[in-house]
Amino acid sequence: MSTKIITPVAEFAELLPQEYKDLVARGPHGGRRSVRDLGTFKEIVDEHPHCAGCGVALAVRLLAAALPSPADTLIVGTPGCSFFSLVQTALNYSNTAFGNQNAVAAGLKRMLAIRFPQVHKDVVVVAGDGGIADIGLDMTLHSWFRREKITTVMLDNEVYANTGGQESGMSRLGRVLNMAPRGKLFPKIPVFELAKVSGCVYGARVTVAGPYRLGRVVRNAVLLARELGPTYVQVYAPCPTNMKFPPDQTLKAAKEAEKDHYSFEEFMSTEAAEYLARLKTAPEEREEAPEPAKP
Repeated sequence: MSTKIITPVAEFAELLPQEYKDLVARGPHGGRRSVRDLGTFKEIVDEHPHCAGCGVALAVRLLAAALPSPADTLIVGTPGCSFFSLVQTALNYSNTAFGNQNAVAAGLKRMLAIRFPQVHKDVVVVAGDGGIADIGLDMTLHSWFRREKITTVMLDNEVYANTGGQESGMSRLGRVLNMAPRGKLFPKIPVFELAKVSGCVYGARVTVAGPYRLGRVVRNAVLLARELGPTYVQVYAPCPTNMKFPPDQTLKAAKEAEKDHYSFEEFMSTEAAEYLARLKTAPEEREEAPEPAKP
């Protein structure tokens, strides 16, 4: 778990495209960074294979900028849209079978705690709504029940986007999709509510329309998982391809969702609140930039 994994051997270095060289030389490693530092380092290859305006790709960029210690972070994912951008970052990334990412992450976290007892090795699950809420829901919940010290981040585009537009458990009631012509017949699975009662010490529901807020809650979640137990962040990352809106309207779609059904919410245990209060007063901690004032 270091930058060595992305550093090419000298014999092949000159054969790689400039974008990859920049990713290695100017990635998110070293020093304290945050979302407000985007543009001063390279967090993802520009020519990644996501659709134009993809909310998931934007969420991955913001997440990469928010991690407290990228070089000592292992991202565990699953097949799906999130995979396409995560493999284009300068992060340690492991892909798993569809749905078992929380089980794999729990095992890796335990192993890393034994192998590196003096170093924080953060394990963060980053997967879509299908991997976490549908096929992987049992392993997601059981990692929370067991109080595994991992962070779970759901990139919720409310659809199986990379396989043609089928409804997922997180699609909204009544939503008509490419492969759901009659509309979704049941409400969104209440994963955020399940996190509250299943052992998570911290949780937040956000959208990609609030980058500073997203960065703050991801950082909180990772830091709290180090010390206290499982944490959960649910990010609305709309899909222009399957939701049929222009690719330059992704942030508008996310802002509309905030007013409609994806309002910001945050919960934390008493222990978590006390821990964050202590972190806030630590001299090495710098404050995140405030969110822009709402009109």
